[in-house]
Amino acid sequence: MIDYFRNKQLRVLHATPNKFVRKRYVERLLSNDRLIGLIGQRGVGKTTALIQYLKNNFTTNDFLYFSADDIYIANTKLYNIADEFVRLGGKVLVIDEIHLYQNWSQEIKNIYDTFPELRIRFSGSAMLKIEYEKYDLSRRCVSVYMDILTFNEYLNLNCQMDIPELNINDIHDRGAEIGSDLILAHPNIYSEFKDYLRSGAYPFFMEDKFSYKNKLFNALQKIINEDIPSCKNIEYTHISLFKKLIAKLIESRLPYKVNVSKLSAEMGMSHPTMMSYLNMMQDTKIFRPIKKYSKKISVKPEKLLFHNTNILHAFADDFGIEVNIGTQRETFFAGCFSHIYYSDIGDFRHKDMIYEIGGKNKSFKQIKNIPDSKLVIDTDYTSDNQKIPLWLFGMITHGK
Repeated sequence: MIDYFRNKQLRVLHATPNKFVRKRYVERLLSNDRLIGLIGQRGVGKTTALIQYLKNNFTTNDFLYFSADDIYIANTKLYNIADEFVRLGGKVLVIDEIHLYQNWSQEIKNIYDTFPELRIRFSGSAMLKIEYEKYDLSRRCVSVYMDILTFNEYLNLNCQMDIPELNINDIHDRGAEIGSDLILAHPNIYSEFKDYLRSGAYPFFMEDKFSYKNKLFNALQKIINEDIPSCKNIEYTHISLFKKLIAKLIESRLPYKVNVSKLSAEMGMSHPTMMSYLNMMQDTKIFRPIKKYSKKISVKPEKLLFHNTNILHAFADDFGIEVNIGTQRETFFAGCFSHIYYSDIGDFRHKDMIYEIGGKNKSFKQIKNIPDSKLVIDTDYTSDNQKIPLWLFGMITHGK
């Protein structure tokens, strides 16, 4: 049994490049934690990170890699594979796409408890919620969420530009200066930014840019048709509701303003059920519900964006609708932050800072006399120290 998997893993090892390594994720996998789950949307590079972790740090006899959807596993159990592997002296077990295996959490728990000498790494859908699994893994498992490529990572991968990540405070204080210096050193940054917005958020753009849109669209369809039902126990007939919401976002062209009561009535479901679906949409990493800033805790999102501009373009192309430039700008900007709010003043609020987003001729009218505020403009560079180029926020230190 182990020989079967090792033969397959050799082919995967040889096919996985080492040219570009997303170091912050591989370093997390290298920690001393015995059980780590690499969680993320389809296409962000989870499999590549797992293979690079193995290739660069262990001998082939030390580890075993396989995918949980392998047809061979239908006739056995993860526990049995782990048992044989450990008896052969194995040290690191890596299981890809674990959400495709039924009762995976029970078997991982049993493997973890039975083989204390074994390191376990697995990848899974962005929708996996380790803490809510029937067999509690939250005290045993460290979850690492893998995101899309930042604009900075895209430049590194596509153009071999090695630009240090920027601190948000430096962008606030010297954004115009930093942007001008970078444009002077790398004149094609802004044109690359335009390409990134359409087709640069997922590493597979390197395989074939002409088929990128179709590959991304197919991945999104699998999230809707496969990942949601498998991870959330949703009946397939209810999947049409997610597709209707996608249509609403695209057809509105502007950031979709959420009215939960109206939306519930249109979809034929209760208010609480609609709220649970909105939460699920956020889990898919297809949608980005954004709440309005308030001192009171609110569960209702104010507006709904797509998670990134590549998804926005993929669905817009499918519907034959032109992307609104303002929506594209807001979608990119919101995606640069882990936590961000809509604001009555300006467009967004992050911590104590207010941001107004616009084109290069945008004025300060909306944020006039607001002390902690910044005007973010869609341009290559600016000589106005009160303005910051939009693309520069794609250089922010991860975890901002």
